[in-house]
Amino acid sequence: MTLEERINEDIKKSMLAQEKEKLNALRAIKSEILLLKTSEKCKDGIKAEDEMAILQKLCKQRKESAEIYKSQNREDSYQEEMGQFNIISSYLPQQMAKEEIEIKAKEIISALGANSVKDMGKVVKAFKDRYAGKADMGMVSGVIKGLLS
Repeated sequence: MTLEERINEDIKKSMLAQEKEKLNALRAIKSEILLLKTSEKCKDGIKAEDEMAILQKLCKQRKESAEIYKSQNREDSYQEEMGQFNIISSYLPQQMAKEEIEIKAKEIISALGANSVKDMGKVVKAFKDRYAGKADMGMVSGVIKGLLS
């Protein structure tokens, strides 16, 4: 079952259960999928990597918005954004812990023979290719930079 099919099924269930917050989050995902389907990028259909990129983008947006709301003492909006973040992130695969990212990054660094920060781009790209959607790339970049410094 593709992500789009799962989302459509979950939208139906949420409508029947009258889960407004979940329904809003699912509609945001569906909207992004439809935008991607109609773009030039996806003439051959949506790939799993594209689906993961959509979910990660939406999670990042929700998290950033929540932080802004929290800094402005808008607790109700913060709670809403974090609720949507939790719903959207439930469709992502299990995220790697920092320790696991470090281990995988060390393996990639030794495989590529990287030895300075100049090689960081190659290492990050290789990590992203192997573990797409399974780790926060911001954390990955920080770990790799620390290892190469």
